[in-house]
Formats: sequence, C-alpha cells, structure tokens
Amino acid sequence: MARARANGTELEYDTFGDPADPALLLVMGLGMQMTAWQESFCTALAGRGLFVVRHDNRDAGLSTAFDDAPPVDFSAVRPGDRSTVPYLLEDMAADSAGLLDALGVPAAHVVGASMGGMICQQLAVDHPSRVLSLCSIMSTTGDPSVGRADPEVASHVLFSAPAPDREAVIDWNVRTLELIGSPRYPVGEEALRRTTADAFDRSYRPAGTARQLAAIIASPDRTGALGSVTVPTLVIHGEEDPLIHVSGGEATAAAVPGAELLLLPGMGHDLPAQLEETQSLLNNTEPTRLEII
Repeated sequence: MARARANGTELEYDTFGDPADPALLLVMGLGMQMTAWQESFCTALAGRGLFVVRHDNRDAGLSTAFDDAPPVDFSAVRPGDRSTVPYLLEDMAADSAGLLDALGVPAAHVVGASMGGMICQQLAVDHPSRVLSLCSIMSTTGDPSVGRADPEVASHVLFSAPAPDREAVIDWNVRTLELIGSPRYPVGEEALRRTTADAFDRSYRPAGTARQLAAIIASPDRTGALGSVTVPTLVIHGEEDPLIHVSGGEATAAAVPGAELLLLPGMGHDLPAQLEETQSLLNNTEPTRLEII
C-alpha cells in the first residue's frame, strides 16, 4: 500500500492490475476501510482488464485524520447548523479526484458502497470529466424521505458506541454486521469476528466515523444535481437492506437519466461473497457497464 497527497489530505491507497488498463476506483462506506473491498474481489476485477484503485477515505483507515476538529454537535447539525462539521461529501469526492490526479489517471469507472456511493455520486456531479461510469451500491440521494434505516438498526449502528477496548469493539461490530447483513447470505460469527478483528488492528477511529456521519447529514440533497449525470449508471441495492432502505436506491436510479436499477432479493447492507463468486463481475464486454454480480 502507498500514500498520496490529494486535496490537502494524505490518502492511503492500493492498486491491482496494469496502470495502462482502464481505471476502476472503489470507494467504501461510513467508517469502513479500503480493506473492506476484499483483495480477492479486487484481483478478480483486475483480471477483467481493469486497473483497480481502492483507498481509505479521510478520517478512516490510515488516511488523514481530522482529530484537531472540534467535536460534532449533532443536535445542531440535524436542523442545519454546519459550524461543527469539518467537511462535507463534496470534500470527500474532491479527495477521490485528487487521488486520480496523483496517480495520473484522467478518468475512471467509479464504484461506491453506502457512503461511498454518495461520494461517487458527488464525484460524478462535481467532476464529470473524471467519471467514465458510475455504480452506486446500497446508497441513497441525500433526500431524507428515502433510504431511511430500520429504527432498531439505526439505534445500534448510528447512535450507540462500544466500550473502548478491543474485545468490546469487536463484539459490537460483529453485532452490527449481523444486524445489517444479507438474510439469504449469512456469513457466520467466526468469519465476522475475524474480519472485525483485522479491521480493528489496522485502524480504529470512532471519532472519524462520527465526523463522516456528520458530513452525510450536513451535505445537501443530491437529487436535482444527479439529473446532470450523463455517464452510464448502474444502481445496485439489496431488497432486504435495513440500514439504507431500498427506496434510497430506487430514488438514486430515478434521479440519474437512463440509470439502470438492479434490485437483489435477500441482500442486506453488505457485499455477499456468494454473489461475487457465482456471477460474472462484468456482465458483458462493454467497459462502461459495470456490475457487481
């Protein structure tokens, strides 16, 4: 892995494949590290003739932390006061554009999951020349009337916190992944515990996750702006997603002219390995049409 200066931050990143091939940028979600894009998945995409780039977003993993920022006042953020919000999704999209600059990549296919989908949407709006195609997975538009989380899941994932020790954090994260995961494609506690332990040992930044959440809440609704997106767009959403309701994916596809919507029965708010392993990663030979299954 390596580091690059991008938009005033330092981003930890990794690449797979030949830099001469078309670039594919993978952007992960709230509090998640780039390693959540499994290496086997990235290698498989590279094997399809793509130069795959994954990176830690600001305030996650090994990228720049904004720990000098004041604590976020969420009671003020929700009514619209951004004074304690250090950055917005547009800044995170600019980070991704800056990473492409650092790598000498003029434009890329962009794929984002959850908050990563929001970042990729914003990238396509703010930096349209940098985006060859857009794939937004289990994400939403920023319209508060769509994509609402199940109350029980929201209470645990967004508004609770584990005790600050390794085992408690791992236990809490396992419970989180069980709550939001795909009913049809269960992972198993042992695998979840191994994944969350690896993530904790690499980096644990709960304050950074809070700042990212504030960026999501404070960023404006993208529905109108998404009407300007002209690149081929695929929206993927699990029909059983309890964290971002499927209405968020439906609204995203409706907002982007000509977007294709792919709804997956039995999929929750995760990326089931069974779907990656049993289906084609690229559905046909057109490099602008990207599919996860």
